[in-house]
Amino acid sequence: MDPDFHYVDSMFKTNTSLVTKAIEGIPPEHWSLKPGDSSNHLLWVIGHLVWCRGNILKTLGSEGALPWGPLFARGAKLADIHEYPQVEEVRKGWSDVSDRLAACLADVPAEVLAKPHDKPTFDGKVGGFIAFLAFHEAYHAGQVSYLRKWLGHGQLTG
Repeated sequence: MDPDFHYVDSMFKTNTSLVTKAIEGIPPEHWSLKPGDSSNHLLWVIGHLVWCRGNILKTLGSEGALPWGPLFARGAKLADIHEYPQVEEVRKGWSDVSDRLAACLADVPAEVLAKPHDKPTFDGKVGGFIAFLAFHEAYHAGQVSYLRKWLGHGQLTG
């Protein structure tokens, strides 16, 4: 691994741990509840994180897409709850994509990280895109933590 990329990899590992811990014990019937009419529910936020991690895998040359991914894409509006996959499928998607991402990031060559990239990125390169998504993911990990507490399942950290 490129030594400069170690911190980005560590952010993903931390986010994996936090989000996994945050969704433990939350029953399926709570995943569709929202604190406000225009808020996202837990199912959407976790599905979006799976979709984002899938985009990283795709960028690095690994298959990452899931059939329900577009429901959680950037800018996707909330759909009727019955259009979404079941909670256990999204949980499994999170676990699977997290394992695959960890393996992929452990072996990503520096020359791949240095390739130009046109998506949101800190530096116009693949490495900057992945770093941007680590930052983006931390934002959503905070939402997951908030939703966990709002749903009455206790504080995640602190």
